[in-house]
Amino acid sequence: MMEDRRGGPKIGVLVPYTNVNLEPDMMLLTPPGVTLHFERMGGYDVDEIPGSEQMAGLGVSDITETLRLIAGVRPAAVLYGCTSATLTHGPAFDRDLAAKIEAACGAVSITAAGALVAGLERLGARRVGFASPYVGEINDQAEAFLASEGIKTVRRADIGRDLGNYGQGALKPDEVFDLACRADGPEVEALVLSCTDMRSVEVIDRIEAATGKPVIASNQAMVAALCRALDLPPPAAAAGVLLRQE
Repeated sequence: MMEDRRGGPKIGVLVPYTNVNLEPDMMLLTPPGVTLHFERMGGYDVDEIPGSEQMAGLGVSDITETLRLIAGVRPAAVLYGCTSATLTHGPAFDRDLAAKIEAACGAVSITAAGALVAGLERLGARRVGFASPYVGEINDQAEAFLASEGIKTVRRADIGRDLGNYGQGALKPDEVFDLACRADGPEVEALVLSCTDMRSVEVIDRIEAATGKPVIASNQAMVAALCRALDLPPPAAAAGVLLRQE
């Protein structure tokens, strides 16, 4: 008899419309029995560099119709798959957005930024190295976001050039590995790789082996938070210490 692979909870995932890596990562990290259902979000200009103003604009954009559509699958949880859209506003905004999604969909709501914090708390890490493909102003806001949650950024690395909306997703895993290693240092307790469109999941184990530090990445952290929220087993392709603890 064929195993029923569609009998578990349905998970809605909200994806910025130019993001090309969140969906493959989520499919790679899908917990057993879970099905994934994606809905794309607009609210930003594809031709602009995704700076603070643009990402903050995505965070406050009207997603009423997006939520109505994803609610049609009756999801058990909805993941908000853009980290910088709420990092640019702060933890109170992030929690408020999660509450709005939960109310609209009748489902557990997990944001990428909130999941990063939850993952760090899970590992007891309070001094981090932060790496991202963002422009500098968003990195400043991300550092302030983490500080508001009692997490100190002691090392930071960015890609060193302004990347467009497709440029972030085009970074190769080797570039992500090098970026993460530049954020490491003796005082770093964990490495944070922020961006749902950066190919971090593919190199988490490699980074942890090279640095001896746990890695918390946006997409991996959302899956870890999902497993805890719904009491799900970790995915077979668990990436990093964080997911192997679930």
